[in-house]
Amino acid sequence: MKGKVCVFGSFNVDIVARVDRFPYPGESLVANSSTTGAGGKGANQAIAALKSGANVHYIGKIGEDTFGPFARRYLKSLEFDALTLLTTSDIPTGNALIFVSEGKGENAENMIAVDPGANMTVSREEVMQFSSSIGYADILLVQLENNIEAIEQVIEVAHAGKPLVILNPAPWQEVSNELLKKVDLITPNATEAQFMSGVTVTDLSSASQAADIIHGRGCKSVIITLGSQGALLSVAGGKTEIPLFPSTPKDTTGAGDAFNGSLAARLANGDSMIDATRFAAAYAAVSVEKFGAAPKITIEEVEKRLLTLS
Repeated sequence: MKGKVCVFGSFNVDIVARVDRFPYPGESLVANSSTTGAGGKGANQAIAALKSGANVHYIGKIGEDTFGPFARRYLKSLEFDALTLLTTSDIPTGNALIFVSEGKGENAENMIAVDPGANMTVSREEVMQFSSSIGYADILLVQLENNIEAIEQVIEVAHAGKPLVILNPAPWQEVSNELLKKVDLITPNATEAQFMSGVTVTDLSSASQAADIIHGRGCKSVIITLGSQGALLSVAGGKTEIPLFPSTPKDTTGAGDAFNGSLAARLANGDSMIDATRFAAAYAAVSVEKFGAAPKITIEEVEKRLLTLS
């Protein structure tokens, strides 16, 4: 049986320039290529959840600008099990400007500047329009690329019902302890974990210290992703190191989204926290070997990658 994942989050149009290296301040640099495509943490994570075997309901908001029809066509083409697309005529569709450094191997990196646009305009009345749908889900997955008032309301709706709530605290916004107490699992990277805990996170040891403080703020379970050092899973029963699966990165854009969406899907489908986190780490390792924020990935590719560290 497929589990049900409801993803409330952002849709952005991604404008990507691929360069040999990042430009210096004030420098004009000739790109190797450029593309315009779909992205946004919410949409990316919903796609990863869909590709990882869950039934997915994606909820987002776009503008009625030139990017609006593109967004609508793209999201409908993905064949989510359910799609709720809010619109506004006052603010444009969110967009992201992305530089991808095409350095080889571990040197592949990206820089991103996001204008969230319509994503930041979700009203209380709009949340009430889809609140009943949240209650049908096994997992609610949210990020911080929408206005915090809407995020708080969506989490409150889920907390009052049956869904397990996952919060990916990116891009960083300050969140209250009251909100964190309603979150079942939080998934910061090292920088976000530092913002949440005050601990400079550089390795598994410092990640463990940060996780303890984040637990103290109310979160039941914590996964801190550490890039080349893998991830740390911290739950009431203890801490588990999740290894980095081998990969040859070409484009790290959306790696965190790949991790979070696949994690939500596997939890919805009944995997244990450890197994779901390992699957998500393997999914992310496959994703960075492909171009784009939400590349085409099969479960068979991920299962093969899992065997490399079995």
